[in-house]
Amino acid sequence: MLLHALCTETGANLFNLSPANLAGKYPGRSGLQYLLHVVLKVARQLQPSVIWIGDAEKSFYKKVPKAEKEMEPKRLKKDLPKVVKSIKAEDRVLFVGTSRRPFDADLKPLCKVYKKIILIPRPDYASRLILWKELLAVRGAQLGPSLDLSSLAKVTDGYTQGHILQAVRSVLSTRRLTQQAKRPLTALEFIPPLARQDPIYKEEEEAFKAWYSRTPLGKRRARAAKEFEETAKLSKGKKKPGKASKKEAAGKEKKKKKKK
Repeated sequence: MLLHALCTETGANLFNLSPANLAGKYPGRSGLQYLLHVVLKVARQLQPSVIWIGDAEKSFYKKVPKAEKEMEPKRLKKDLPKVVKSIKAEDRVLFVGTSRRPFDADLKPLCKVYKKIILIPRPDYASRLILWKELLAVRGAQLGPSLDLSSLAKVTDGYTQGHILQAVRSVLSTRRLTQQAKRPLTALEFIPPLARQDPIYKEEEEAFKAWYSRTPLGKRRARAAKEFEETAKLSKGKKKPGKASKKEAAGKEKKKKKKK
């Protein structure tokens, strides 16, 4: 969702270089180099452009799973740093990778390619409520009293924006949309498609945070947060002696008055 929003807002053309999309295509070293050459050339010509690699961790797998060996997910590993270096500001080409399991990749080579890594948190209740309203409205749903959006927002705690979008797409078929006048939508209809998806549990979220803290950007943010806390403590410490000195001054003035 974030990727498509990025392309829509900037009017960019999307080039998909995900391992799943390249499986079985342009075999061999020469085929891969030809593909990258053509993609970069066309992306520059049709700027602004976005070159996207979904499941970015697969290009830097620590160990390739047996089920994915035929797909050759690490084909792009050696060429990606060269591709990123060749992109200049005037090309108006953005290189983006997305990952659902970044901890499956070797951290150093991954961070060499992706200099800026952003951890996107799970949406909170208010965000989920807006998501349900907007996604249903865009798909042509009639938001009536029988459709309890507040309950849907509460039930989907732990689900991502993509999970909610998939649930909306699966329920709002063309046939179901035409039946709304006779049979209004209810919140219960969205429960089965949500139940077929695995939410992000707190343990998994903590694993993401622990991984992110090891990245260069995560370390910088942690240092900045520490510095901010230290300055805040120092500023509080400076204020306290100020109050004490005022009291002492007031006490001295009272003593002087008594002597007089």
